[in-house]
Amino acid sequence: MPGMFERPQSGEKAILVHVALHGAADADELQEFAELARSAGAEALDVITLQRRQPDPRLYIGSGKANEIHDRIAALGAELVIFDNALSPSQERNLEKIFQCRVLDRSGLILDIFAQRARSHEGKLQVELAQLQHLSTRLVRGWTHLERQKGGIGLRGPGETQLETDRRLLNQRIDQIGRRLARVDSRREQGRRSRRRNEVPTVSLVGYTNAGKSTLFNRLTAAGVYVRDQLFATLDPTLRRVELDDDSTLVLADTVGFVSRLPHELVAAFKSTLQETVEADLLLHVIDAHSHQRAEQVAEVEDVLAQIGAHELPRIEVYNKIDLLPDTVPRVEYDSNGMPRRVWLSAADGVGIDRLRQALTQWFRGDVVSGRLSLRPDDGRLRAMLFEQGAIVSENHGNDGGWELDVVLRRREYERLKKHEPRFAEQWQESPEVRRRAG
Repeated sequence: MPGMFERPQSGEKAILVHVALHGAADADELQEFAELARSAGAEALDVITLQRRQPDPRLYIGSGKANEIHDRIAALGAELVIFDNALSPSQERNLEKIFQCRVLDRSGLILDIFAQRARSHEGKLQVELAQLQHLSTRLVRGWTHLERQKGGIGLRGPGETQLETDRRLLNQRIDQIGRRLARVDSRREQGRRSRRRNEVPTVSLVGYTNAGKSTLFNRLTAAGVYVRDQLFATLDPTLRRVELDDDSTLVLADTVGFVSRLPHELVAAFKSTLQETVEADLLLHVIDAHSHQRAEQVAEVEDVLAQIGAHELPRIEVYNKIDLLPDTVPRVEYDSNGMPRRVWLSAADGVGIDRLRQALTQWFRGDVVSGRLSLRPDDGRLRAMLFEQGAIVSENHGNDGGWELDVVLRRREYERLKKHEPRFAEQWQESPEVRRRAG
């Protein structure tokens, strides 16, 4: 039947297509696209670039260019065409009919890389959920057995068309994975509550993929996390304790790297993993100081942080790879309040790591707010919240049956309570003496 094709077992031989809208193709974008394809295991036989003012509704590219690519596929023996753009399901299907081979867009490519990188049970579940959500809009006869999803979904039942059966089984699997991830998220939340009770702050590493987060993580923790010069080398989150210069302790979390135009399915599926970032006391935003697209990469990371609700968290920017920048020395830059805001270092050779440790020590030493609260008997919920966080230094019963509390809070929690708990904001009285007693 025209338009139908068998999917080959391998898919390494690929033609890459980059469509630049409103301008010429950017060299750095093309390099990142090529690295993504290489990270997925593709052998790029050819790279085709073109400019368009706007995508074609049916094919994304024009029919003439589509026929030209078809001829290149035949001449080179390509099995796969990868677009560095987001294709609609109909555009993907229409292009496959013309090319007579598989077509993958940027989201599908990134999902495939994540599928290869996942090692933990949780990571595999998250990737599978993202793949199924992406695939659910692309169920047509060419994909009836969900061959893109390793392990398959199941067998067809009688009395249903193949498409109806696939869609029903796919939705069942999505629901099943969602329930499993909810249980994983519950266990993670228990760990976060335990750390809050023990007053152990959490610091989360965030940044563009390949910025050097895992190398920095290993420098600070000696954890031996897998490091390689490739995109998304680290996928599963890792948490380790770090001893600071003043003998205090924090928990450092290494999370998945971000990339431009990160698929929404991945952001949603990795919600429980990224929750480590949302719940962190401080973000270390690792930036590739040597990258020509440094500003764009910072903007992409900020965009994802906004998507997961972490854009208002305090952060220190860590400018990494200064060993590639001549005449750049390790240093710490401070804001107007004397708090560290930027650290310049090289995680690869360890230069400047001591500056980062000093900055973290200073940050958490100065990131505590202390004061007194007078609570009424009906303020029991607020009192319980403070006890759960281990924030109450001392407590005395008031004459009205309420409580007089001496409290020490991390600044982030203080700001949250002040914003969302009217009684807290009304009764709070700052008191440095409490902090001295607590120390």
